[in-house]
Amino acid sequence: MGPQAQKPCVQSDALVIGFRKWLIKYAGGQVDWTGKYSGALPPSPPSKQLLDRYWSHVVNCRSCSVASKCLNVLEAVLQVLSFLSIGIVAAARQGAISAAARTPKSFHYHDYNHAFC
Repeated sequence: MGPQAQKPCVQSDALVIGFRKWLIKYAGGQVDWTGKYSGALPPSPPSKQLLDRYWSHVVNCRSCSVASKCLNVLEAVLQVLSFLSIGIVAAARQGAISAAARTPKSFHYHDYNHAFC
C-alpha cells in the first residue's frame, strides 16, 4: 500500500486506514492463519436475527431512534386524517344523494313523431 492509499477520503474511512496501519505494523500486513484455522466456519445466526436492524441499530442510535418515533407519530396522524376524510366524503355523498332525492323530477317524455319530418 502506498502513502496515497492510506489517506482517508472521508472521515468514515479513518478507522479502516487505522486498522490497515495496525495490521502492517503488528502482523506484517496479513493474518497468520497457520494452525489456527480448521476450515470450518462458525454457525451463522438465523436470517431474521442477522437482518434485524431495529434492535441492532435503531434502538441504540439516537438519530435513528428519534426518526423512528417521529415516523410512528406521523403514521398515527395520517391514520386519523384518513378516517376523518373517509367520514367527510361519506357524509358529503349522503347529503348529495338525499338532495337528489328531494329534487322533483322534471323529465318529460316526448315520443318522436315521424310525421313532422
